[in-house]
Amino acid sequence: MSSGPHHRADAAAITCGIVTVSDTRGESDDVSGQRIRALLEAAGHRVGFYRVVRDEPVRIAALLRGAPDDVEVLICNGGTGIARRDTTYEAIAGLLDKEITGFGELFRLLSWEQVGAAAMLSRATAGIAGTRAIFSLPGSTKAVELAMTKLILPQLGHIVGLVRV
Repeated sequence: MSSGPHHRADAAAITCGIVTVSDTRGESDDVSGQRIRALLEAAGHRVGFYRVVRDEPVRIAALLRGAPDDVEVLICNGGTGIARRDTTYEAIAGLLDKEITGFGELFRLLSWEQVGAAAMLSRATAGIAGTRAIFSLPGSTKAVELAMTKLILPQLGHIVGLVRV
């Protein structure tokens, strides 16, 4: 974190929510959701909300809108591909007031280094909905680790600080 005036409002400990979108996984076998939790907590953040929801856009959107007020960041994983049942992007895009287009672009660039051309099939996205940041990641644990360690955690305090202002 920089000490310059642009970073004056950066947040330190943030209450986050995790939403796993899956038609097949539950809380007991949600490895990617558990990995998100571990990375957040290791960085000093708190997980105040965690749910697994089927890949149905109306249910996803309702769950995100209904997250507790103290949750400033929602990190979703799953349902970002191009299969017929992958609808997380549609659910989240409809909620966003501002899209953080660079997130998806950088995620796909970094993914390309790991999985090659298959990276273009990801519809990972992020943005701001009201006073809450939302990130949408693929369900793969490797993709979750990449997004969390290279993109989300390094900028999370700054993003929340800007949204709070």
